[in-house]
Amino acid sequence: MNRIQQRLAQDQKLLSIYFTAGYPALNDTVKIIQDLEKNGVDMIEIGLPFSDPLADGPTIQESSTAALKNGMTSKVLFEQLKDIRQSVSIPLILMGYFNPMMQYGIEAFCAKCQEIGIDGLIIPDLPVAEYHEQYQETFEKYGLINVFLITPQTSDERIQFIDSVSKGFIYMVSSASVTGATSGFGTAQEAYFERIAQMNLDAPQIVGFGIKDEETFQQATKTTKGAIIGSAFIKHLTDHGVDTIDQFVSTIR
Repeated sequence: MNRIQQRLAQDQKLLSIYFTAGYPALNDTVKIIQDLEKNGVDMIEIGLPFSDPLADGPTIQESSTAALKNGMTSKVLFEQLKDIRQSVSIPLILMGYFNPMMQYGIEAFCAKCQEIGIDGLIIPDLPVAEYHEQYQETFEKYGLINVFLITPQTSDERIQFIDSVSKGFIYMVSSASVTGATSGFGTAQEAYFERIAQMNLDAPQIVGFGIKDEETFQQATKTTKGAIIGSAFIKHLTDHGVDTIDQFVSTIR
């Protein structure tokens, strides 16, 4: 069983943290991963920086720009993570855009992920139908779970199809905006959370976008399996550095 599936089977609400590989400094990646696990985070999403991150808000965009200037690439990231499974056991997910993966070679990229112990991928610009028709077999060959995103505007029919294809969790975008754009959850978002809960999907849902503190974490996980924090954590790294990760995680739960 994939590590993501093992973690989803546990009877607890899950906290997943996103950060951009190579930020704040190029060689901070491994330390951040190790410190997040040490402080009780359940899953980690490692962002592969891209020059045109359409789904990301200003905070993550700026971290991606800085990481690229620092020299982060797919090859550098894989080299940094080659021994990560000697010190880290929780699920690791790479989140990035499809272009760098295609440039690397899809099969070669997936094979490298398996080699170093990556459990899944989140690729916002890879449509679920295209994945299902062209890439699912390759991903599964290398033991990788592909995580799909839904939004409040996603039709029930499409959500049902995503559910049928999903092997792990569904990334439930809390709003139709970019990451980091919301200050809290209102009645419309709470109604969306409830609507999805009533669909009784097979795949658990984990909420992303707008989670930044204990209050929003509790709101997001009331009807879902867990929540993802990205922009707020990136901002913490920017303001306080990589030696204060314990302080950030302790404010969430």
